[in-house]
Amino acid sequence: MPQEASNAKEELSGLAALVAGARWRTTAVLSISVAGWALLTWMALDMGHPLVQLTMPDSPGWSVANVIAMLLMWAVMMAAMMLPSALPMILAFGHLSARSGEPGRARVFVAAYLVVWTAFSIAATALQWGLQALEWVDPMIVSMSPSLNGVLLLVAGIYQFTPLKTVCLANCRTPFGFLVGDWKPGAGGAFRMGLRHGALCVGCCWAVMGLLFVGGVMNLRWIAALSVVVAIEKMAPRGELLGKVLGIAMILAGAAKLVSVLTA
Repeated sequence: MPQEASNAKEELSGLAALVAGARWRTTAVLSISVAGWALLTWMALDMGHPLVQLTMPDSPGWSVANVIAMLLMWAVMMAAMMLPSALPMILAFGHLSARSGEPGRARVFVAAYLVVWTAFSIAATALQWGLQALEWVDPMIVSMSPSLNGVLLLVAGIYQFTPLKTVCLANCRTPFGFLVGDWKPGAGGAFRMGLRHGALCVGCCWAVMGLLFVGGVMNLRWIAALSVVVAIEKMAPRGELLGKVLGIAMILAGAAKLVSVLTA
């Protein structure tokens, strides 16, 4: 009996540690996201501030400060938008790592995930510069081209029905399936797994993120709406079906835009 009581006590202690770890990871991830949203909100409300002005160059002749500011803005925005929807995967990874005696691996996993979205931010910054050089977007990164709006909506809508989207979304929606099939030990393994999950996440969401150029990155309601779409798709029961419905809506909206351009 004393031995059984001791074992039960150890099991309860281990369970409490796992719960505490999950709570800490949830708090840390959401805190990063909230901090990002707070920064984006400040930028949207105080666009006259010199630092914010660096993210809104009047011409494609960007300075080094403009490039750095734009890259940081995109990176912060991607972290704020994407981390909440990645939380189930992060918690599952942290739980399995803690059970194997390596709770610190979760931080490495998240860091690698953010590295991938930072790479995406570099590509988005380069695309923004190109679109501004073509005079297709204004300094607030709002599309000035109905044709561009139509193409972006069509691409985002059609992509919802592609096999690549289906595979990436399925991996994002089933954390344990991804983790069991791709488990790698050690800190290096955690980093590689974070990179892979980040790549799958980009594969799932890149077309929707392209719609940021339609509404503008200073439009908080537009950014929030896209964040909600991504979260529902990844986390809600049968969220993939909502993605298909939204895909049809985006195709229709994009086609309507292009038709209006052609018939104008």
